[in-house]
Order: sequence, then structure tokens, then C-alpha cells
Amino acid sequence: MKSFAFVFPGQGSQAVGMLDAWGDHPAVAETLREASDALGEDVGGLIKNGPKEELALTTNTQPVMLVAGIAAWRAWLAEGGAKPSVVAGHSLGEYSALVASGVLTLAQAAPLVRFRAQAMQQAVPVGVGAMAAVLGMESGKVVAGCAEATASFGAGSAEVVEAVNFNDPVQTVIAGSKAAVDKACELLKANGAKRALLLPVSAPFHSSLMRPAAEALREKLASTTLAAPQIPVLNNIDVAIETDADRIRDALVRQAAGPVRWVECVQALKLRGVAAIIECGPGKVLAGMVKRIAPDLEAASVYDPATLADTRQSLAG
Repeated sequence: MKSFAFVFPGQGSQAVGMLDAWGDHPAVAETLREASDALGEDVGGLIKNGPKEELALTTNTQPVMLVAGIAAWRAWLAEGGAKPSVVAGHSLGEYSALVASGVLTLAQAAPLVRFRAQAMQQAVPVGVGAMAAVLGMESGKVVAGCAEATASFGAGSAEVVEAVNFNDPVQTVIAGSKAAVDKACELLKANGAKRALLLPVSAPFHSSLMRPAAEALREKLASTTLAAPQIPVLNNIDVAIETDADRIRDALVRQAAGPVRWVECVQALKLRGVAAIIECGPGKVLAGMVKRIAPDLEAASVYDPATLADTRQSLAG
């Protein structure tokens, strides 16, 4: 059996009907029941029927992506899949990784991520903030372009833009106030970026504008009991593995208003000796990033019974 890591996706991979392919798999059905009980609503119905606009609201997206990731994880274990040597998650996906590791229960995590989503949405009114994906430019140049765009508004201005998701060597997401993000897109394209595309999101996630959300989360997490990790969890704010509950809490707080260092996370997983990184949950976004960051690593996705079977076979190979 090859050494492997499991990674969990965050917002953006959601889709109406994303669990349909599992049919009535007992592990998936049980996950939906638990989450519905914890949130006091029919999570399975929302995932199955949408509508798309409802699923795209961050207060819904965050819980449903958590649930979808854990459904795939539990199906993997139920079908005899081995436990990975390490887990991680992209942004929100870190909460799925913590559930997989046993640090949080699903019943704890579902309301927690909904609270996180509400706090993020309240931190910056809709339309005031923005995010954009910058393609075809090395991340250091994107960071410099954001600094130039912010500085162009003058000292003391509330306009700010920052690099917030380091997704692969030439794809970086920026976030901040709408005017500053627009300015940065203009500058970065002028400086050689292939594209700078505004993203259809409702808040500037992972930017310093999310600090009020981070503080609200700090208070919430203070009263949340965390268990010891059963599988090492690599966080994406420090690219570090923590075992102390207070340090895990602190990393989750800072992650809300700090960058997702995904390129470094994949490199760190590789340094731990894994031969494969498996995306657990809907879509293939992270698997694609892994291939671009570390082409020599095996990358695969587990999002339905067929991909689960294929992945088990390739890891056994």
C-alpha cells in the first residue's frame, strides 16, 4: 500500500445533486441524517434539489461542503479503504479534515461552519468586498501588484487588496475591497498576468477584512471541545501539524482572515513521504492543483463509488 494523504475541498466545488451517485449508501445516508439533526434542517434535500442559488449562499455552501466531504470519507472507510498517513483541507476543507481526524464530531462541525459562514458574511456587506483569480503569473508578482494597488489609494485609505489563496505556481486568488481588487486586476494584467477574473463570491474570504469574523470565531471556538487528532492534520495558515487543542483553535481563527498556503501544503505533504494525494469530496479541483504543484505525485479524487474503487485499486498497486 502506497503512503497517501487525503485532502478535502472547500467552497466552489459544490453542485446540486453532488451526492446522487452514492445512491442510498448507508455511510452517506447516515452522514446526511447527522448533519440534518445538527442543523435542524434537511441537508440532503438541499444538496439533492438546490436550487443552485440557495446552495451558493455561503451560509449553505460551507455546511454542505463539509457534509459532502465527510460522506465520501465515511464511504471510503466503510468500503475498506485504509486510513491516510495525514489529512489536510483547502480553506473550509480543513474542518472536514479535522472531523476525519476525530478532532471534531460532525455534529460539532456542521453548526460551527455555519457560524463561520454567517460571521464572514456579516463582516463585509455584500458588494463591498470582492475576490479575483489571477492566472499565468508567479505569486510573488501578484503579492507585489496587490501592494501597489493598495498604495495607490493613499495612506489611511480603507481600500485594501491582498493575495489570499496560493493555489498553484501560477494561480493566485486575491481579495479585498471592490475598488482595490478592480485596481489590482488592472495593474496585474498590465504587468503580464494572462487573466484576472472576478469570482462570484459574496465576501472577500481570507483577507484582513475578515478580522471581525475571525474574532467572532475565536469566541465560538473557545467553548468548543476538541479531541486529540487520530490522524495528523496539516493546517493551511501555518503549513503545520498541531496536536494541542488551543493551537488548533488559534490556527482556525487566523485562517479565517489569513491566506490559504496551498502550494506549500502540497509541498509539505510530499516532504512527509506520501506517494499520492487523494481529494475526498465533490469535484477534482484539488487533484488538478496537486498535479500542477507536484507533477511526480499521484493525484486522484474520491467522489462516487466508481472513483472510490479506482483509487483503492491504484493505491494497492
